[in-house]
Amino acid sequence: MKLLSKIGKPFFQLFIFLFTAAVFIVLLIERLLFPLDNLLTSLLYRPRRKKAKTKTVRHYFSPRIIITFLLIIGWVYYLYVQVFLGLPSPYQLRDRTQKLTTQILDRNGQLLFKIYQDENRTPISLSSLPPYVKEAFLAIEDNGFYHHSGFSISSVIRATIHNLNPSNLKCKISNIKCSLEGGSTITQQLVKNALLTNEKTWQRKVKELILAIEVESVYDKDQILEMYLNEVGFGGPAYGIQEAANQYFGVDARNLSLPQAAFLAGLPKAPSKYSPFLNPTLALVRQNLVLSQMVKDGYIDQSQSDQAASTKLEFISPKIQINAPHFVMYVRDLLVDQYGEELVSHGGLKVTTTLDLDLQKKAENILNQELDRLSGMNVGNGSVLITRPDSGEILAMVGSRNYFDISHDGQVNLTTSLRQPGSSIKVVNYALAFEKGDTPNTLLKDEPISFNLPGSGLWTPKNYDGRFHGTLPIRYTLANSYNIPAVLLLAKNGVANMVTLGRDMGITTWNEPNRYGLALTLGSAEVKMVDMAVVYGTLANNGLRIPLNPIIKIEDVVGKTISFDQCLSGLPCQTKTVLKPETTFFMNDILSDSSARAAAFGYRSVLNLSPFKVAVKTGTSNNLRDNWTIGYTPDYLVAAWVGNNDNSPMSRIASGITGASPIWSQVMTNLLKNNAHNTAFSVPNSLIKVSICTVTGNLTCSGCPSRLEYFPKGSEPKTACDPEEVKKILEERAKATPTPNPAATGQILTGASTSR
Repeated sequence: MKLLSKIGKPFFQLFIFLFTAAVFIVLLIERLLFPLDNLLTSLLYRPRRKKAKTKTVRHYFSPRIIITFLLIIGWVYYLYVQVFLGLPSPYQLRDRTQKLTTQILDRNGQLLFKIYQDENRTPISLSSLPPYVKEAFLAIEDNGFYHHSGFSISSVIRATIHNLNPSNLKCKISNIKCSLEGGSTITQQLVKNALLTNEKTWQRKVKELILAIEVESVYDKDQILEMYLNEVGFGGPAYGIQEAANQYFGVDARNLSLPQAAFLAGLPKAPSKYSPFLNPTLALVRQNLVLSQMVKDGYIDQSQSDQAASTKLEFISPKIQINAPHFVMYVRDLLVDQYGEELVSHGGLKVTTTLDLDLQKKAENILNQELDRLSGMNVGNGSVLITRPDSGEILAMVGSRNYFDISHDGQVNLTTSLRQPGSSIKVVNYALAFEKGDTPNTLLKDEPISFNLPGSGLWTPKNYDGRFHGTLPIRYTLANSYNIPAVLLLAKNGVANMVTLGRDMGITTWNEPNRYGLALTLGSAEVKMVDMAVVYGTLANNGLRIPLNPIIKIEDVVGKTISFDQCLSGLPCQTKTVLKPETTFFMNDILSDSSARAAAFGYRSVLNLSPFKVAVKTGTSNNLRDNWTIGYTPDYLVAAWVGNNDNSPMSRIASGITGASPIWSQVMTNLLKNNAHNTAFSVPNSLIKVSICTVTGNLTCSGCPSRLEYFPKGSEPKTACDPEEVKKILEERAKATPTPNPAATGQILTGASTSR
């Protein structure tokens, strides 16, 4: 009787809630039965006639009443089968089965990481913890914990209203990450994690509510909170507050400080998202949110919160066995976004990825060896990404030099971080020109020019070598990465048009088009390496944009294949043709032309992988903060970057053949030598070859060097060059001199590229 009395009120509240919902549904259906009721009544209960008068007999059990009664019975039975049948006992909290391990494998079945190999859990009593540990969790997870009976109707209503907000509905419909709010109490979270599955159904939610009430009737509040703190996951193998304190800070939970407690309290909601090793900025934001909530609830005052927020947390190095750590965490985050933390952590999934572990290790070794050679140039870090353009498969992802170097932000994945692309972004501008009808033979001027930019004053773009090269065909301005022709070309193409094409080709970070100017073509807008791989992959795929794909197959614990939808994990997921075949061939032919780029890079630079024909582009950002090389064939794409995480400038990495280029060269050469059938760039049938004068772009004439150039049929030059004009142009080029201040070469808008 005491137990029934204890659970009576919350069960009555839940019963009223469910009964109201049931009555509403039944009445709605019953209302729809009026037409049927009239029809059946007229058929079943015909009027009786007596003598000359007609009398209608009234019936109190009409078809509508009978059907309504059956609907209520059916609803009760359905609710029993779906919710109450097989409902776990709250006493099972004391005796739970072991949770399963998720494995992440490379494409050949080699183990990359186990999530989680062990659930390290050391129980600790609630009374032994500092009071602010308990208060931090209550503030951020359930500030009404000691006042409800297992669930909070107000929290459920508030979360429902928040999630039904038009902006959040639009967010969900658009398959992008949303800021959704949950209404679960600590008791419900304990029930969900320990007794139920992570399925997102109304049945599971009702079961969770019922079990929460039962748990509250069996255990007191402190017991429930203690079980929660010993049960909840904090990321990696750490389960429970004791192991979390040890994993992140190397201390006993009894000795946690207020800043440490606030940090740990913010982790369970999404351990990957708020990991200090993966997302240090978000982790700090989350910690500050916990502290502000503690102030709001009266647990601490503002001065204590400010002092805790200003205290720098010292994390210890994670002790985990892992291969390709940046890639593993990249995949893990995608899985959690789609399936939830619980299923990924304990569901026993077998995830076969696209990564080639042997190739990954070779790329890691090459990167580290080259970074050792660059140590005297203040180059502290680097990254490498290898993909298959035709499928988007990620074969290797080296996110930094050393994942476990916490003091230098080793956990930051530079392949997914925002960096300035330098001149490597010029491919979008030139592809736009070809889409508009230009050809490699179209002439561009390379001469002194200034722009009066509103709010920025006079801007004078300069080339990396401090020289002006006269009038040149696009083939040479692009191959040698001259800045001035690229700026003039963008002025003709239009900045907004370049932004649009860049997005279509795969860039996801150009979200403020009004902020960009002509320096966009020189790398002023930040991008991600993974996006640049899609951009260059579009060129390799003859104009077909194929998003990156890190996963081949996912199997559950019984071997059944589980579908993975990249759209639901926030990744670009749509394949789309965005460029004409002629455009991509022009780009591929120019970027693989070692002769055309010889003026800037030399004939035998590390970019020349002869006998292999490889398209490649370099880029160095303003003040030498970022140095890129991205190159590809139809079979492979390799992107390499060097720089420093803190944006400090490098020394003497001013050309396109140092820094990232040797790394790119070694990785790409290794790929091509081990590939028996390297695919060549295809030539569209719509193009023809014509011998032209390289100086004027006309048909050849006496005294003019010539070359074979591609043109769309019918657009080839019809007239020959003028020998006198050729002579004059060649003399002007010979007189080209450096700019007055070579040391300031390319000092343009803040954040813009200065070199090739």
